[in-house]
Amino acid sequence: MTAWLLPENVEDVLPPQAWRMEDMRRALLDLFRSRGYQLVIPPLMEYVDSLLTGVGADLDLKTFKLVDQLTGRLMGVRADITPQVARIDAHLLAANPVNRLCYAGSVLHTQSDGFHRSREPIQIGAELYGEAGPEADLEILTLMLQGLSACGVKTLQLDIGHVGVYRALAQEAGLSGEVEHQLFGALQAKDSSAVVVLTAGLPIALRDAFAALPQLYGDRSVLALARARLPQLPAVQAALDTLEVLDRGLVDVEAAYDLAELRGYGYHSGVVFAAYTGGRSHAIAQGGRYDEVGRVFGRARPATGFSLDLRELVLASSATQ
Repeated sequence: MTAWLLPENVEDVLPPQAWRMEDMRRALLDLFRSRGYQLVIPPLMEYVDSLLTGVGADLDLKTFKLVDQLTGRLMGVRADITPQVARIDAHLLAANPVNRLCYAGSVLHTQSDGFHRSREPIQIGAELYGEAGPEADLEILTLMLQGLSACGVKTLQLDIGHVGVYRALAQEAGLSGEVEHQLFGALQAKDSSAVVVLTAGLPIALRDAFAALPQLYGDRSVLALARARLPQLPAVQAALDTLEVLDRGLVDVEAAYDLAELRGYGYHSGVVFAAYTGGRSHAIAQGGRYDEVGRVFGRARPATGFSLDLRELVLASSATQ
């Protein structure tokens, strides 16, 4: 084997792409700073008991682990910066009622997120802590859209969901364990026939509600349709209220609402969103609300944010020019 070959899905960034990537990093951080977001730089490695606290099995599988030669404890190379920023908010900046934080840096994955995608994304993002209302979600969503525009993304498709809808229905139905896991998978795959089979033993109102979720996808008319077809559960109505606030606040962007979108279900607690461009099958930016993560760091409070990969953003912006 040639000694200078790099590992699979790990690559150098050469000029002029490297300069374009750096220009985007600077443009995004300048934008975040102008909106009142403060820069933090977490370490590349941490002990796994703090690095992976509260983030679920998916991130655990993506994390490279090694033994610290000084202490003998297990360490991990970060696969996502967001949990580190949540730790900083909870422990180092806890005196502040509200924290607006941003970051930029490399992360490392044990496996690629998709065909030809790098295992060393350059992650950049912004997080808002201490604000619970939908206005905070709108602030973060607007900041993401402004950032993509500043980086030259010309055309954009925005998908928005809310995991609280499914969570409220599952709780009302008393679902847990393997059944909930299978139903979650069926909804993610938009497999309506499997949803019908898995909910056959539920009351008719809940059966109809779960069956409706894969069909509740489209423009803002979906929100009114959801109110008509879903049970009048407080948590469901609150989720729809939040989505309507976002819809009224978004301007000059094509948004689609998807009530079966459960991206990051074990991590997110409310609104979830993703931006697509240029016919690409994977999102160029994504985020949402994750109020529960701070609890495991000893400071349960509202949190919402987004992140993107500068490598992917360079490719996407080139495709839309």
